[in-house]
Amino acid sequence: MENHTYGSVIGSPRAPYQTALAHACATATRYVTVGSPSLPNYVGATSGTTFGIGDDAGPASHPISADNLFRQVRDAGGSARSYEESMPSACATSSRARYAVKHNPAAYYVGGGDRAACRVDDVPLSQLGTDLAAGHLPTFSFVTPDLCDDTHDCSVATGDAWLRSWVTRLLGGADYRAGTTAVVIVYDEYTPVPNVFVAPSVVAGTVVTATVDHYALLRATEEMLGVPVLLGHAATAPDLRRMLGL
Repeated sequence: MENHTYGSVIGSPRAPYQTALAHACATATRYVTVGSPSLPNYVGATSGTTFGIGDDAGPASHPISADNLFRQVRDAGGSARSYEESMPSACATSSRARYAVKHNPAAYYVGGGDRAACRVDDVPLSQLGTDLAAGHLPTFSFVTPDLCDDTHDCSVATGDAWLRSWVTRLLGGADYRAGTTAVVIVYDEYTPVPNVFVAPSVVAGTVVTATVDHYALLRATEEMLGVPVLLGHAATAPDLRRMLGL
């Protein structure tokens, strides 16, 4: 999700669904960004570093050959899929209409089989409905709304309604009901970052007050997925998984 501070979402009457989820599950009130504008945060959250990126240029300007979360999951024998709303075709590397490639980190990774995997597993959002219905989500899923539904160009209320629709389906699906799936809602570049953590193991109403960031989220994700190495700054990030009981 995009471009709002914590207080403009969690606790806001414009975001009743996210607020209710935060109260029913868990949230971190001092979640900070790792860069600006959007792209460094998306790259940082999936690789452990921003590579010094300070703009939103496309993959042609920032081809990244370094290891990343998507590759880690594949190398460990799992599956990693990105679901991108309004993307015109698989692994689209140029923005078009409401699709913004800067919000699709998988499109920037080009080493270790990343490009070939992107063409297969970086797919339009409609595929998420198909995978949910089949009860077979990937090991790791990265879901990006388009520029309206992520609240970049449209209202917080629009984004909240979009999340209600999709997260409700996720929580009602076979994968979540099996008890081994966590769902994280996180925004990108405005501090403090709005966020919600949903998992069967989370104690209802958990509020983390320690300072955390996208690197802490990456560490928690890598630990939950059981990959052998923590990437970049994730190796020294706060232990968000322990704080949340994930």
